[in-house]
Amino acid sequence: MNRIFLSLLVSVSAAWADSGIMGQVRDLHGQAVAGATIRIAAQTIRSSEKGRFEVDGLSAGHYSIRAEAENLRPVTLEIDLLDGVMTEVALNFAELALVRESIVITSTTVEPTIDRRNEEVFNRTLFTRDDQIFQQLNAGINAGQHEGGGKSLEIRRFGFNMDHGGVNGGLKVMVDGVQQNQGTQGHGQGYLGSLKSVSPELIQDVTVVNGPFSAEYGDFSGLGVVHIRQRDTLPQRYTARLQGGNFNSGRGFLAFSPDVIKQDAYAAYEGSYSDGPFLNPAEYRRDNINGNYSKTLSADEKFGIRMIGGRNNFVSSGQIPLDLVSSGQLDRFGYLDPTQGGRVKLGTLSAYYSKGYKNGGTFKLDGFVGRSLFDLYSNFTYFAANPIIGDAIQQHDSRLQQGVNGQYTRAHKVFGIQASFVSGGNFHDNQINVGLYSREGRTPTGITTRANAHVTNSAGYFQETLSLMDGHLLIGGGLRYDSFRYGLADRVDPLQSGVKFAGRWQGKGTLAYTPWHSVPVTFHTNYGRGINSVDARAAIYRPDQPRLGATDFYQAGVSSSMSRLSLSADAFLIDRSNEQVYIPDDGTFELQGPSRAYGFETKASFNLTSHVSLNGGITKVGNAFFKGGETRVYVTNAPHFVANAALTVSQWNGWSGSLRMRAINHYRLDGEDPSNLAAGHTVFDFSVAKVVRRGVELNLSLDNLANRQFYETQNFGESAVSPGAPIVSRIHGTPGYPLTVVAGITFRLGGK
Repeated sequence: MNRIFLSLLVSVSAAWADSGIMGQVRDLHGQAVAGATIRIAAQTIRSSEKGRFEVDGLSAGHYSIRAEAENLRPVTLEIDLLDGVMTEVALNFAELALVRESIVITSTTVEPTIDRRNEEVFNRTLFTRDDQIFQQLNAGINAGQHEGGGKSLEIRRFGFNMDHGGVNGGLKVMVDGVQQNQGTQGHGQGYLGSLKSVSPELIQDVTVVNGPFSAEYGDFSGLGVVHIRQRDTLPQRYTARLQGGNFNSGRGFLAFSPDVIKQDAYAAYEGSYSDGPFLNPAEYRRDNINGNYSKTLSADEKFGIRMIGGRNNFVSSGQIPLDLVSSGQLDRFGYLDPTQGGRVKLGTLSAYYSKGYKNGGTFKLDGFVGRSLFDLYSNFTYFAANPIIGDAIQQHDSRLQQGVNGQYTRAHKVFGIQASFVSGGNFHDNQINVGLYSREGRTPTGITTRANAHVTNSAGYFQETLSLMDGHLLIGGGLRYDSFRYGLADRVDPLQSGVKFAGRWQGKGTLAYTPWHSVPVTFHTNYGRGINSVDARAAIYRPDQPRLGATDFYQAGVSSSMSRLSLSADAFLIDRSNEQVYIPDDGTFELQGPSRAYGFETKASFNLTSHVSLNGGITKVGNAFFKGGETRVYVTNAPHFVANAALTVSQWNGWSGSLRMRAINHYRLDGEDPSNLAAGHTVFDFSVAKVVRRGVELNLSLDNLANRQFYETQNFGESAVSPGAPIVSRIHGTPGYPLTVVAGITFRLGGK
């Protein structure tokens, strides 16, 4: 027996002349379901080989859509059809799983382990900065810029600071099966800068796994997984969006998606520019190209290729001393070193194949090859180390990476018990030229480290879920093994070259109990072990240190889903084998002693009407500290309170919009001195869209609606602000953007 998870995307396009309903039926993995029976009003139709269906000539009113397919439980969707509008819906079937997935905008079910965001979140909002995409995820994730744009975000979750995504448990980010975390990166283990090539208009949905509970994911998954899936095609042949705002900001998005039988395709370009509010203009220019082509080979077989590429160049004001801002010696958007910034070029080509079998099984295979060039020009301490020419550095990363993922899933029976089985393997290979150089301006003046690294990660996994007691009890378990090979050819000191190996088993266990089918309450318990790898240089330079960090994540909670209201609450305990601390002398990380964090999360989603929803969540960390020692030392640089809320209007008389809130509390910057605190903040964002005629939409976004003064990231450390100035231990910060107004127009023409 399969469980069905339903997601609804309601996107109104007046490019069609008649009222009606159209859409597509897909399985959990995003593959089209051909031959599904769709019942709308008195009509019965079947989905095409591409999973699509369409019914026109309907009048305005309330409709029920029922979808049926072999080996899938029927599902019913309730929608309101507007007069003169063709409404598109998406029906997503899923195999038996321990946890229920949810879509916040349409407010079905929330649950402790998985959150989902569908494309409506990204399609109706104007983004002036690429980091805003990540801020839409919420889910207890707090993210902020170090440099005011251009560089990867700093990620904080569950009381731990993951730097740029890959330390202290890590947050694994995938885009269409391609890992975005870059190991042994020039600026931080698990660096997430590749996300800047993702265009929000192309996002189909985002799954957020709130812990290391899925055996499918390995390295960097200790504190969760974000899997972004892009579209195979666009609903219209032609899509164009033009927008502009203050701070000399502009952005354009253009896409063409042909309508070809048994084929899905699109080609898209995104270009943007912004100076930001900084006295040293950011000059942030970003260009992305994106393409997809997929072909339906048969009713249960599909092949496709994707291409994504981008470049970005930026000037940075860096993190500035906040004591100078408070005293009036430095503007909040000022700078000390005008030569900071960076440049990035990257491209990824991937291919994917899927095939369904009559026994209910599905096989998926995908592979990719990627190339990236990265240079970051930073100055963290200004003149503390070198009082004459300053402490400016260049961090370089040139990378070729390849990978392949295979997975087989099947619904089956074990001694008459309904079950779902998943197994697979991953291979990821990186060849990296990485270095750290002193500089004057942007000209290197000396070599600190330079090496060729070769890092390989191979893994295999399986996971089984059983449905017992007539569906009242779901029990699941899984096992995964990851092996790593760290190879290093040091170009400064060849004696520091070498090869090291590491490996780690990761167990998974899940249980969900629903005492009564008539009462919508389910109790959950989950356990998962996640891992994060170290920089290859650290593995060779410090052979006595562990080469893998482990995160043991325990979670227990309860969820309830009623007709309009969904609630969940859970408590968590996280044990980390080692914390990772940055070593500026060689740009790597070393591991410190074990740590622990505990706390709770609550989430709620409420459909006020068929067009208005309210959702939100709170993550509260009770404590985060290092275990052992005579005196307690606390884990630093991450808030212990993260909250989000959103009031969303979707497709009401041509209007769509949202009012969103995100908040964090103040948090420690020193493990032993409680007086060194980063300030918290509460920020509101607003967006609205109005369909003014067929295929034409006006958009307006107001970010930081209350014009709140806040800092996205804050760190405690030493710096000297000028030659001969005293070295001072102080808090440095990156200011958040003030009120940002962006207006735009979107064209969606040529319905398929």
